[in-house]
Amino acid sequence: MKRFKLTSFICLIGLFYLFSSVNNLYAQDVQQAFKSSYTAENNKDYASAITSLRRVYNNTYEMNLRLGWLYYLDGKYQESIGYYEKCIQQMPMSIEARLGYVQPAYALEKWSDVLNQYLAILQIDPNHSKANYQTGVAYYYRKDYPRAEKYLQKVLNMYPFDYYSLLMLGWTKFNLGKRNEAKVLFNKVLLYAPDDASAKEGLGLIR
Repeated sequence: MKRFKLTSFICLIGLFYLFSSVNNLYAQDVQQAFKSSYTAENNKDYASAITSLRRVYNNTYEMNLRLGWLYYLDGKYQESIGYYEKCIQQMPMSIEARLGYVQPAYALEKWSDVLNQYLAILQIDPNHSKANYQTGVAYYYRKDYPRAEKYLQKVLNMYPFDYYSLLMLGWTKFNLGKRNEAKVLFNKVLLYAPDDASAKEGLGLIR
């Protein structure tokens, strides 16, 4: 009986080292695949970069994020979205995955999906400047100027001399009938970019 237990123990130890060795080899294969994908990406050979990873695909967050990016670069936007969706399922608090998602969604003109992702980011990080700005812009083009004002003003509070926020908030104020506030913002834009055509147009409509 003791001899049997000793033999079983030795077998278990052997299996442990066997599995460890296999896992180490697989980890090395994955690392090599990532490395090859970077090289191919630098050469703009996105199909080869994707193939490198697909050969060792393991459904991890890192793998899905990388494939989402590569499929986006390769112009396969729906496939890209699919991988970013996997990332979001795996790591629901991931802002980088949601920022990745909006790029192919934008390319496909899925405006509602883009807005929903930015709103989801703001649930995670209410002060995320890009998400606030893009949400404000989305509402602006929907002609929902009160909401656009809310998000753009928040960005400008954090970055008071940001060109894009000054300009977009200027036009938002203009469309809300707040002409004096719009005038101040357009004039600030001209401090940043003295020949800005959009700010000059806005001022021309106010005077």
